[in-house]
Amino acid sequence: MSYKDEWLVIEANDDIDEMEHREPSEEFLFYRAVANGDVDAVRKNCEQGRFMDTEGVGVLSKDPITNLKYHFVVTTAMVTRMCRQHGMELEQAFRLSDFYIRKLDDIHTADEIKRLHDEMVMDYTEKMRRYHHNNTNSKHINACKEYIYAHIKERITIEDLADALGVSSSYLSRLFKKETGVSVSAYIRNRKIDMAKNLLRFSNDSMIDIANRLSFSSQSHFIQQFREVVGMTPKKYRDTYYMVEWGAESPRPDLAGNGVGLTT
Repeated sequence: MSYKDEWLVIEANDDIDEMEHREPSEEFLFYRAVANGDVDAVRKNCEQGRFMDTEGVGVLSKDPITNLKYHFVVTTAMVTRMCRQHGMELEQAFRLSDFYIRKLDDIHTADEIKRLHDEMVMDYTEKMRRYHHNNTNSKHINACKEYIYAHIKERITIEDLADALGVSSSYLSRLFKKETGVSVSAYIRNRKIDMAKNLLRFSNDSMIDIANRLSFSSQSHFIQQFREVVGMTPKKYRDTYYMVEWGAESPRPDLAGNGVGLTT
């Protein structure tokens, strides 16, 4: 019997009448809260444990852990697409989705899946909150930012961006500075430094590896650019913030009082 024919039999079975799904409006409101960057609403949903509530939720697997993982994938996919529709950069949205879904391979309990779900939705929500707070850009500039995000590990020039958008480099340069307040080159440098900060904090990559990964011309050039943007050397930054969650903790006690603070 084909799957299609099997479904026809199940559809006619009395047992299926006992299953009722919750109103889709509730789930839609949750996804929209994430996409709107409504941190309070999403945090409340997580605290209430709505993801673990099985009432009105379809059964996707007979195994409860596998079933929960499938629901996690569905939620992540819906959140990703909703955030994309509300302005999140395309590659950021889908790479973030891939990252969290792959984490399912390493977890095997319901509590772990719930923690992963809560962290995932709060991560998307925080990113969307910052996006809505900062975004006042035109279609060209948003497309420009998406290109930069997708190619941040490469050497990017204004000519590359202009070619990708089908406009002149002089026009794009003027428009970018007008809308963002910084030059294209400064924006690219700042985004590279942001990624370098993450690598310094959460990886053991060497300075030269980070410089090469982000296409700085040399390690010394990377150190110079980092110091200009952050106000300290990459080594000092790593010594201060290694494995410190964003905004969660103060600098180490031995480094407190030196004027160094967490940046987001």
